[in-house]
Amino acid sequence: MSAILQLEHLKKHYATQKAVDDISFSIEKGSIFGLLGPNGAGKTTLLRMITGIFYPDSGSILFDGRPFHPEEDIIRIGYMPEERGLYKKMKIGEHALYLAQLKGLSRSEAMEKIRFWFKRLEMESWWNKKVEDLSKGMSQKLQFVTTVLHEPKLIILDEPFSGLDPVNANLIKDEIYGLAQRGSTIIFSTHRMEQVEEICDHIVLVNLGKKILDGTVGNIKQQFKENKFSIKLSELPAVIQSEAFTVEERKMNELIVKISPNHRSNDVLQHFLQQQITIESFHEILPSLNEIFIGLVEGTSATTRAFQQPS
Repeated sequence: MSAILQLEHLKKHYATQKAVDDISFSIEKGSIFGLLGPNGAGKTTLLRMITGIFYPDSGSILFDGRPFHPEEDIIRIGYMPEERGLYKKMKIGEHALYLAQLKGLSRSEAMEKIRFWFKRLEMESWWNKKVEDLSKGMSQKLQFVTTVLHEPKLIILDEPFSGLDPVNANLIKDEIYGLAQRGSTIIFSTHRMEQVEEICDHIVLVNLGKKILDGTVGNIKQQFKENKFSIKLSELPAVIQSEAFTVEERKMNELIVKISPNHRSNDVLQHFLQQQITIESFHEILPSLNEIFIGLVEGTSATTRAFQQPS
């Protein structure tokens, strides 16, 4: 699969602050890509360079295999910022029509697509409401529609579930999957790690302007696993401890164990089977993205602070 977007050694500085400091990564066509990082990490600056709002100080961006030209390529990008970008006094239908035509659709094309999306997201009765009368969740649905209705090749969603109740969050999530299946590429930026774990194929984590993690969700969890397992037993045995593992937690008849170096999971199972204990379940515990995120961000921040200490 080829890349829709390639960032090569991007840098962007503001006075003495390095907002983006030599970041490179690529995004495959049709993927759902997570761009993660704490506040001030450089995510917004990256997104603004990808959309042509900012120009990099150095480095290059390739869009669909050729140098990125914001004036030409922006028509093929849909950007939903975290901040509300709606005109409060406009009626909702007129607002959607206006933004669709700015994206190059004729009035008839825009009307057809707006009707499709309004029906799909249960917004048909909103046409004559004013934007200022919308709740936060309703505004979010409108912003989503105006971002995707011109069928962009690249869709950037910054905190797309903000303000949505669980029902509407699931509705938008299903549409994100559908857009990717129909060939759009999604850049998904959020602080909600459980959403990233569920939705994204590949993630990049940035902090203090630098890329500190890049890979598929599955590979990253494997990379940071700690050799921990959950084992549920029919009863607790007379002998629990073993040189093959240490018990880190105990809940009723379930043990959380960490396998010792030079031992395997089979050694754990054998320890209990030899005592005629029935093993009801046994599975590896992988770290959540949230645990990995916090560990890496706190680690890089501590390292940076150490280098900044006066000697």
